Amino acid sequence: MATELTPPVLPAPPLPIRTERLVLRAVVPDDSAAIGAYCADPEVTRYLPFPALDADGLARRMERLVAGTAPSAPEEMLALAVEHEGVLVGDLMLRLTDRHGPADPPAIAELGWVFAPEYAGRGFATEAARALVDLAFTHYPLHRLMARLDPRNVTSARLCERLGMRHEAHTRQDFPERDGTWSDTAVYGLLRPEWAAAF
Repeated sequence: MATELTPPVLPAPPLPIRTERLVLRAVVPDDSAAIGAYCADPEVTRYLPFPALDADGLARRMERLVAGTAPSAPEEMLALAVEHEGVLVGDLMLRLTDRHGPADPPAIAELGWVFAPEYAGRGFATEAARALVDLAFTHYPLHRLMARLDPRNVTSARLCERLGMRHEAHTRQDFPERDGTWSDTAVYGLLRPEWAAAF
């Protein structure tokens, strides 16, 4: 009788992560006010896959972020709050996406980030995202990291480039906008050997 293979359960990552100026830690319910402040700003969410959040939207987002502590299977995510001198300045996401075979751990993951605008221009997003990239390849058995973004989001495109990611694709009118129109998607990618060569 054939035995069904089960993918391994991956351990939770070691947190918090400390960089030169930042602490990356699990998101907790008390982060709701800080995250709600920048996610309620239409300019902040302009290129994000969700609109400026009202109370219900924030509650749903916080539920997902707080639960994102130990991803192990496709579509599960790790969510990290980013603190500078005890103040929450943004949050990061690592979402596991695809595995090579049914019994394999996920080998591809997607990065995402959102930061409070008052802390822009200080390099916090780059410092935090770089730490997340390193965690992604050291803790998880990933083959590839990717980021998908609106090509008009020049700030995030530049961040991808600073992380060593390559611009791999530009797909036209494939993302349904909230106003009924369509927008393009830019895809950036980083392979494990590329990360290792620069590490």
